Amino acid sequence: MTNDTCWLDQFPGLQRLPTDILSTLASQAKVVTLAAGTQIYGPGHAPESYLLMLDGTVRVQQVSENGREIVLYRVSAGESCALTTACLMGYEDYPAEALAETQTRAVAIPRATFDELVARSPDFRRFVFTAFSARVTDLFRVIEEVAFARIDLRLAGKLLELSHGADHVAATQQQLAAELGSAREVVGRMLSEFQRRGWVSSQRGNITIENRAALQKLVQER
Repeated sequence: MTNDTCWLDQFPGLQRLPTDILSTLASQAKVVTLAAGTQIYGPGHAPESYLLMLDGTVRVQQVSENGREIVLYRVSAGESCALTTACLMGYEDYPAEALAETQTRAVAIPRATFDELVARSPDFRRFVFTAFSARVTDLFRVIEEVAFARIDLRLAGKLLELSHGADHVAATQQQLAAELGSAREVVGRMLSEFQRRGWVSSQRGNITIENRAALQKLVQER
């Protein structure tokens, strides 16, 4: 941990805060490093701090009683977690699971400091709620897609997203199902159809994009 305050440069909304609020943040917040695979928050546990991401990616997912997973969203550099904000504001336990996908650096603002700054500073409240509202919008998009969007369009879009411009996606059918909030069998059938059309090929845990243009055209049908 370190008290280095250079992290403030990554959050323009914080730079506009009054000097006394910045001073409180500088003295109370800590920069923490989390190894890949670390569970940051888990079901049934109240968050102890408000995290602002500096580097890395955190995956927030929900797991049902029968073990089915759905990825709700990811938190990247310059962002915060909406569920954490909701739990801190409502004094509730975390309802999902937040996992560090990569080695992660984040600013941890202790709960007591968070409560104090929300009460004291309209500008800090605005920063918190602006980030919160943007993430809630993302959550509604996930709900809409799971409920209404065609699985073939969603799978094509997810493959393009996870490929990061390359031709390979390192993901199992189960992992893709979690990303899409679907069943592994459904994803498997759709991948087989994509293979039949010559759009992708797959081996265990790896998918190769053979026809990116066809996947992009399918996504544009939304």
